[in-house]
Amino acid sequence: MKIKAGKTDKLINILLEEFGTASRTKVKKLISTSCIRLNGKIVKKSETIISEGDYLEYTKFKDEKGKMQAPYPILFEDEHLVAIHKPAGALMHGETGKNNESVLKAMNKYVKTNSWGKQQAIIIHRLDREVSGIVIMAKNENILAEMKDNWTNTEKLYYALVEGKPKTAEGTITSWIAKDFQQKVKSVPEGTPDAKYAITHYRTIEVMENYTLLEVKLETGRKNQIRLHFSEMGCPIVGDRRYGADATFERQIRLLAFSLTFKHPISQDLIKLKLPLPKFFTSITEGNEKYK
Repeated sequence: MKIKAGKTDKLINILLEEFGTASRTKVKKLISTSCIRLNGKIVKKSETIISEGDYLEYTKFKDEKGKMQAPYPILFEDEHLVAIHKPAGALMHGETGKNNESVLKAMNKYVKTNSWGKQQAIIIHRLDREVSGIVIMAKNENILAEMKDNWTNTEKLYYALVEGKPKTAEGTITSWIAKDFQQKVKSVPEGTPDAKYAITHYRTIEVMENYTLLEVKLETGRKNQIRLHFSEMGCPIVGDRRYGADATFERQIRLLAFSLTFKHPISQDLIKLKLPLPKFFTSITEGNEKYK
């Protein structure tokens, strides 16, 4: 059931009014057992302040029994979309992921189970296997089409830790890119068959002794685009051995899709999802890193 808050108040007070005869103890239990979502995100604190116009969704406690736990951290979910934090090393689709189960296969099982087979998980966009960050999926074909039609208006931001230092603190990298016979992308002359134009914007967040932390904004979403552009700049992403990074040690690629902002296809609300910068991200030690 979905509720639109008619006033600004504590979550517990709004729900007590909505449920009428329900006891305060029962409503608190609903909140603490993850039955309540605020604008798509689970909220577990009774004292959370709800603003007028916010959307609350709740599932009766008895309906929570038997629900499948999400295979990845959920950042947003409603009846139309689900967004997760994909870990590095997780394959988006195919049969060579962990236990031969890709992100799509695992999320499809989760969505189908919890909707009693009425919905499915459908990929809207992809992240490379080596890259971590926010991935959003549609729960039906109509929502997929709506999201695809407006995808160019979606803002996608990444953190990238690169080797060395770009010549300018901020800038834009452009090139035509295409796959070679090894399925590795490279920049090619305009007019090359199957080549696609790629645009990458960046700005410096912090300069370190041997590395630079960048915020990267994608204007186009070509395969391996960010990895290629910084490699060709002479500043490959730390750990990205495929595109020229220092191969002395095996390291997790320091590329994180940390922010995704889009207009909800049904409510038209602006949804902003964000991940914090992990502590390990700028910590480079001598030795191999295990993350798969």
